[in-house]
Amino acid sequence: MRMVDLIEKKRDGAELSALEINFIVSGYTSGVIPDYQMSALAMAIFFKDMTERERADLTLAMAYSGETVDLSGIAGVKVDKHSTGGVGDTTTLVLAPLVASLGIPVAKMSGRGLGHTGGTVDKLESVPGFNAEISREAFVDLVNRQQIAVIGQTHDVAPADKKLYALRDVTATVSSIPLIASSIMSKKIAAGADAIVLDVKTGSGAFMKTLDGARELAEAMVRIGNNVGRKTMAIISDMSQPLGFAIGNALEVREAIDTLRGSGPADLEALCIALGCQMVVLAGKAESLAHAEEKLREAIRSGAALEKFRQWLTSQGGDAAVVDNPELLPQARHRFELRAPRTGVVREIVADKIGLAAMLLGAGRATKDSEIDLAVGVVLHKKVGDAVREEETLATIHANRQDVEDVMRMMRESIEISDHACLPELILGEVY
Repeated sequence: MRMVDLIEKKRDGAELSALEINFIVSGYTSGVIPDYQMSALAMAIFFKDMTERERADLTLAMAYSGETVDLSGIAGVKVDKHSTGGVGDTTTLVLAPLVASLGIPVAKMSGRGLGHTGGTVDKLESVPGFNAEISREAFVDLVNRQQIAVIGQTHDVAPADKKLYALRDVTATVSSIPLIASSIMSKKIAAGADAIVLDVKTGSGAFMKTLDGARELAEAMVRIGNNVGRKTMAIISDMSQPLGFAIGNALEVREAIDTLRGSGPADLEALCIALGCQMVVLAGKAESLAHAEEKLREAIRSGAALEKFRQWLTSQGGDAAVVDNPELLPQARHRFELRAPRTGVVREIVADKIGLAAMLLGAGRATKDSEIDLAVGVVLHKKVGDAVREEETLATIHANRQDVEDVMRMMRESIEISDHACLPELILGEVY
């Protein structure tokens, strides 16, 4: 078997066999197949696409190219959630304890962020003492005892995907649906879940800017998951404006606590309930979505979800006192208010620009080696459709530097006030 023959085969639109795909992934991971040949294959896939069977085989080959997480020692159906990313996406911090409070095991492998804010692990590390670098044995034990734990993603999980992703980034093949879908799903399969709920974002703050593109990606990932034996579904959600109000690590932890109390932003709560309902049904803990919603809302009303959050923080070394005293979270030295230039209605809040403003403050990483400032970020006071008076506060900027004119300028360019506005729809579709 020669790589050049396989490149030619895909270039001409033919279907690669499972054996051929395994040969490619194994050879590329080990370094036998060079970057220039893998680049040629990626471009051939970009133009010629892959069949459902090829996509599933590529996903499995990448998933098993390195370490996999064995969750068989955890009782119950293990349900994972994955978001394609956005601005102010605090869902995991709310969903994990909310779902776990119903007795459903949430064994989550999470990474660090690259972009607007940190990833789930970065956000949790805003809590003094929290440690995600625990052993696999401790991880499994915690989930068995209390239904929830998070562990940092290691470099040994799906190494083929990491290598191929870096190559796609410099060969203009990032936007290939089969390559995106297999990249995301290979990590989910390697993480060991029995069922997967996907939150596929669309809009200015999302990777997929159009609804059609988001739906195509959602359908591709759902088919891959189901084809490899994982119960999988997707919700397509709006990311034309930030989710919730807070963009920044400690600020998002605070907002997650508010949401678990039942006093968080309406859109964040609504999305967490929608995703949580699917997780509960897939785990076999509710007969219908309506029944699942009743259970989730009761967990918030009764305080069970918030108590599970406390237990989670404590079990991984975190100071659970932050739940009742959020001032214990990292605090920025300075706060600046962005005021409305006129009276009217908020017509648009450009999510990706707000995210970039937060990153300028230090809330995210421009490169993988950048250091995150856990205290800084942006808190919005208005959402699209809200009425606003001239000079009313639109947002508060939390900064550890005194000159934030660059951030202010970007924020002003990101929020448009008009005489009227169309309210965005949060849930745009479901894919099974």
